[in-house]
Amino acid sequence: MIAQTHSATLVGIDAVPVVIEVDLQGNIQGDGERYFILVGLPDKAVQESKERVRTAIRNSGLDFPNKKVMCNLAPGDIRKEGPWLDLPMAVAICSANRQVSADELKTTLMLGELGLDGVLRPIDGAVSVALMAMEQGFKKLIVPADNAAEASVATGIDVYGVQTLLEAIELLNGSTLYPPQRFDETAQSRQAEYSVDYSDVKGQRHAVRALEIAAAGGHNMLMTGPPGSGKTMLARRLPTILPQLSLEESIAVTRIFSATGEKSGRKGLIWERPFRSPHHSASHASIVGGGRNPKPGEISMAHLGVLFMDEMPEFERPTLEALRQPLEDGVVTVARVQQTMTFPAECILIGAMNPCPCGFKGLPEEKCISSPATCGRYAGKISGPLMDRIDLHIEVPRLKPDELIGAPQGEGSAPIRERVVAARDRQHARLGGHRVNAKMTPKEIRELVPLDKESEDFMKLVMARLHLSARVFDRLLKVARTIADLAHEDRVVKKHLSEAVQYRDRSEG
Repeated sequence: MIAQTHSATLVGIDAVPVVIEVDLQGNIQGDGERYFILVGLPDKAVQESKERVRTAIRNSGLDFPNKKVMCNLAPGDIRKEGPWLDLPMAVAICSANRQVSADELKTTLMLGELGLDGVLRPIDGAVSVALMAMEQGFKKLIVPADNAAEASVATGIDVYGVQTLLEAIELLNGSTLYPPQRFDETAQSRQAEYSVDYSDVKGQRHAVRALEIAAAGGHNMLMTGPPGSGKTMLARRLPTILPQLSLEESIAVTRIFSATGEKSGRKGLIWERPFRSPHHSASHASIVGGGRNPKPGEISMAHLGVLFMDEMPEFERPTLEALRQPLEDGVVTVARVQQTMTFPAECILIGAMNPCPCGFKGLPEEKCISSPATCGRYAGKISGPLMDRIDLHIEVPRLKPDELIGAPQGEGSAPIRERVVAARDRQHARLGGHRVNAKMTPKEIRELVPLDKESEDFMKLVMARLHLSARVFDRLLKVARTIADLAHEDRVVKKHLSEAVQYRDRSEG
């Protein structure tokens, strides 16, 4: 008799169906360690499942068959990773040994890591598995109890969270003691909680204004300033003024964090906008994504949130250049010999850098020890094509003592976020979907940002004096459109363009 159970494995952040087939053959002598054969391209963790499964079955008070166990993981051309398959393997063995009813197995998908005592441990990727199970038409999904909340977002399928192997078997045998997990509808209205706020920031009104524009229009931004000027403090508070994640966006963020094991013990969906701040010594694969079996990198972990790159010129040049495609397209493609994976990467890039390698250029109280040639090489580490994808360029000066001590408290994040949300609502109505001004195409710019005679004359003067290119001209119009949206104005006029010009580096062209 061949018993079958259904499970899944992760390929990138997507779940792929796996069928576990178990056949029991003949009687054997001894404990049967040499007679448990596992095929179907399992990795090391899956190979080790044999010992966990055998011990968990016995310690759960169930009978492990005294027969040769042949276990096949189909399809055989996809590599199976991790301890996900412990539970379905154990259930398949028990079913082949007539300890589990086969009636529910065809319409049930299950996964979970087993401890030696039969207790189920949480796994990664529960959201992706639940969505796949829903699309494949399964009626039940059995997961570890800690994963039930996030898996319950899938509609049209009953999600059961169980604590042990024995509970899973009782459920499959018809027990009604374990009700399905229901999605918490009130979670959709929860406001993300942050431990930081823009009211903590003193001074730097120009920088806070630029960050408000970046949040409203989804624009990338580069801050230049000496050490201690508050660049990191300003950037870390950007998620606090971004709109609340929608349910669809929350699922997208949770999928990535769950698949990469970055949920840090949190149950349910993630409602906070991601903020990722990799160190400049991080490897290329950890930033962009990759590995032998490609996994998402930091730019994908920042999807629908913020990627903050402090000391931006110190990152490896190939890593910085690899950001150009995802910043433009909102996805990153990782190509390997065996497979090519595409991961979401729609985020706001916030870069920070010093004015020179030593950081003290232009400070009267400090002596800069960097030569002009060294300063030029330092700034040149960020290429022109990458600079072209950064809409806002600002200087963040070091505050003077009287600006820092006794200065009034800055504006809080809540009122800024209200203005950002209102501006984004205008963009969504104009562009459709959840698109923002930073993603406008050249054709949309011409149609949606018409200029009157005064504005045209002003831009001609700006282009001539600052020697700006046509692509920079388009980015100025995008920023000006966002500034007009924040002001609840339908047309872009000279005052909006004038402010947008302030956020471009005068040395560009």
